[in-house]
This record gives sequence, C-alpha cells and structure tokens, in this order.
Amino acid sequence: MRYLPLTDADRREMLAKIGVAAVDDLFVAVPRDKLMRDLPALPRTKSELEVERELSTLAARNTPAASVPFFLGAGAYRHHVPATVDHLIQRSEFLTSYTPYQPEITQGTLQYLFEFQTQVANLTGMDVANASMYDGSTAAAEAVLMAHRITRRKKAVLSGGLHPQYADVIRTLAHHGGSAVADLPPDPTGAEDIASAIDAETSCVVVQYPGFFGSVRDLSDIAAAAHAKGALMIVVVTEIVALGLLRSPGEMGADIVAAEGQSIGNGLSFGGPYVGLFATRDKYVRQMPGRLAGETVDAEGRRGFVLTLSTREQHIRREKATSNICTNSGLCALAFTIHTTLLGEAGMRKLARINHANACDLADRLAAVPGISVLTEAFFNEFTVRLPGSAAAVVDKLAAAGLVAGLPVSRLLPTDPSLDNLLVVAATEITTDDDRAAFATALAEAIG
Repeated sequence: MRYLPLTDADRREMLAKIGVAAVDDLFVAVPRDKLMRDLPALPRTKSELEVERELSTLAARNTPAASVPFFLGAGAYRHHVPATVDHLIQRSEFLTSYTPYQPEITQGTLQYLFEFQTQVANLTGMDVANASMYDGSTAAAEAVLMAHRITRRKKAVLSGGLHPQYADVIRTLAHHGGSAVADLPPDPTGAEDIASAIDAETSCVVVQYPGFFGSVRDLSDIAAAAHAKGALMIVVVTEIVALGLLRSPGEMGADIVAAEGQSIGNGLSFGGPYVGLFATRDKYVRQMPGRLAGETVDAEGRRGFVLTLSTREQHIRREKATSNICTNSGLCALAFTIHTTLLGEAGMRKLARINHANACDLADRLAAVPGISVLTEAFFNEFTVRLPGSAAAVVDKLAAAGLVAGLPVSRLLPTDPSLDNLLVVAATEITTDDDRAAFATALAEAIG
C-alpha cells in the first residue's frame, strides 16, 4: 500500500487556496518536452527489505574509492579524515540550532563558525570570511554577482583554467541575471594571457588556483591588470589543501576567494553536501553573501559569540537581498574546523608537502611510460598528461582492471576534440608507492 498522507479533498482544498485548477498547473514554467509523460520503469511496490536488497545490488555495481588505487581529483579529492572528526561533530556542545538566530542558546554553533571563519581567512590570506556556503561552485557564482554589485559592471572574464562545472554555474546565473560572460579557451598549459581579455566593461576576472588542469602560477600580474581596469580578481580554489604550501590568493592581490573545503574533514560522499568557503577584503564585507559570526562579551564580561552581520533582506525581502543563500553547510563546516584544528599550521603544511611529493613521484613514473607526456610544469597534487589515444577509453580499460586512473578531460569538455587525449590525475596522501607503481604499469599496458 502506498503512503498517501493527503486525501483527494485535501488536494482540492489546497489547490483552491493557491488559485490553480490542477497540480500540473504548478509546473507550467517547465518546458513541456522536459516533463516525464510516463512513470519511470520501476516496480510499483516492494517491501522495505526488498528495496534494501535492490539498492544494495545497484550500489555494488560501483567501485568504491577506498577499494582500488584512486587517482581521480578534478574538484573532489580523497583525503584521510581522522576518526576523531566524526566523533567530535556529534558532541552536544555543537548540536545546537542549525540557524543561530538566538545567540544565548546557540553558543556552540556560533563559536565553531567563528573559528571556521578565522581558519578560512588565514588559509586564503584575506581579511574576512563568511560562515560557509553550499559548495565551491555556487560560492564562485556568488563571488561574480558580488563583483557586479561592487563595480556596477556586468561582465565576467573566465579563465580557461577554471573548472568547467564551476563555469557552467556562473554562466547559468549570468543567463538568468542578464549579465555577460567571456570564456577564454581551455588552457592545459597554464600559460594563457588573461590580462589581455580584461577591458573597461569587465567587473571581474575569475581564475582557478591551482588550475583545473593542475597548473600553479603567480596571479599577481593578473590582479594588477584587473585593478588597472577597475575590475576585481576572483580566485577559485577547488583543492584547499594546496594553500598549506602555496602562496595565498590574498598575497597575490585577490579581492574575493571562493573555494571548496571538502578536502578537509569531509569525505568524497559525506552524505551529499560539500562546504563552500568565501573570503574577501574588509572594504567589501557588506556586499559579502551569507552570514558573519563575531566575538563579543556578555553583560558579565564573559566571552561570547553572536551573528555580527546577517542581511535581514535575505530572509524577508528576497528582491532586496545581496544574496539569497542564507544558510550554510553547518555540519560540513564543523567537520572542516575540527580537522583543521587537529592539523594545526605545522600539520597542514606537512600534509600539503606529502601531497606534493606523491604527485611529483607519480608524474615521474608516468613520464617514463613510452607515449606519455606530462603537460603541467608546475603543480601541487594534480596534473595533466597527454596520452597517445582517447583518455576516456584508457580510463574505462583501467577501471575494468581495478584502478581509477583520473578524469578524461573530454568528460567535462566534450566539444573540443583536441582535448580527447588529455587525462587529469591527482595524488594525495592516500596514494601509496604501490598504488603509483601499479598505475604506471597498468597505463603502459593499456596504451601498449
């Protein structure tokens, strides 16, 4: 028996209240060719036990990241998360209300958000950070909207080294917001001339660091070129561990930093959500989306925490809001904060060095395979290699042999045939010497 909590009379009453004749009228904004005409080909009824068995069978068709040598990155990275993190996020001190409107009863939430902001500001080299966002891609899109408000211009220049999916999110918001996007062509080498694309109409230039293809470059010249034209530089970071070793975006002149924090404290599939990081300069704080937790003292002089900045229009007058992202990935932000605290500065730097050393070792091994060339000269823990044939075909072949080799660029950029033989690979602290040796051996056999 299906669980239908509403009767036909209930539905008629609800539809009458909102002034529509039928449920289908609620979906008139969806193009007709996008609506399903028939129910999906699924069994109509099954018991809970049968559903569990069915889903387990489907799940078994996947290859878990922890079960094989794993070299996939491209915005989502497999790192070690200490068991301590999972233990501490369940402590009652932090299990206060999700939205901290009442500081007197949400001190645990407010304190970790304050610590989280401090950590993000330190990592990015910026003055101020907000109390987290949904994920890195939407944080990047919000950064572009923020730049439009600050500069009163409506054109964003996107680097060819920006993650394609991040670029897609930015383009989607631009389309619906009536702003312009100038896309530079994909840049596997990290040598693109971004400065020449910045003109008097540009509100911001969006660059990724390290780039989607793995390249690391000094962004100071890009920042200077943007500022000379009255534009802002937005730096996107998909691998936050890199900032434990590389110069911070703030040191190189970034105005806004939008990043993905999944690598710290959060597994590849930690229930679905990731955690967006967002930081900026003090002078732009009132245009920053989201909330800002601050430190204060109570009536008795004791240390306490409050919401220092939270644009009220985000909740009651959406058309007036600087952003309609008015919540945060609270549990993921807490996991990030706990893991970062456990590492400390010395631990973060050590973790970053191990990542870089493992990637250098992997690059040397792959470069020694006949027919393989490493395109990325300067990288952190991720780089791009050129294969003699289709990268997608090689990845499929290695997956069948029990090894996840990386991301074929064609999967995210399918319209450019010149990228079909490019493979982006990542090596974190999780990869072992045996894993890297197995990858080189399997790759040689796959292309031989």
